[in-house]
Amino acid sequence: MAMIHDPISDMITRIRNALAVRATHVLVPTSRMKVGIARVLQEAGYLESVERRTKKVRASEHEYIDLVFSRDTDGKPMINDMRLISKPSRHLYAKARELRPVQSGFGIAVLSTPKGIISSRAARKEGVGGEVLFEIW
Repeated sequence: MAMIHDPISDMITRIRNALAVRATHVLVPTSRMKVGIARVLQEAGYLESVERRTKKVRASEHEYIDLVFSRDTDGKPMINDMRLISKPSRHLYAKARELRPVQSGFGIAVLSTPKGIISSRAARKEGVGGEVLFEIW
């Protein structure tokens, strides 16, 4: 198994690739941060369900999160696109009052804050800033 240097961009890439092939769900290796991100995406309506699964690969077992995409009445996924903001080479931080609507309010930004992983709407409401991980719409 290859070593992943940026687990957040790996998660976003897996989601984008699954949507590109019209998959209904995707498996993502688990971590506390990814579980937090999945919870925020589920609360925002982009994911229908989030389940922890164990997958046996050769002699070892690996923990995965099964992300099931939400779909609208036409059967199209609720996720149109995602854009990575912070990278290992450049971390972008924003104060609560600096957070702007994503795609004219149709999307959200996901932030890592002292209160945990939260959406930009929740961060503005609670008056807390943090590292802007990515935007989704």
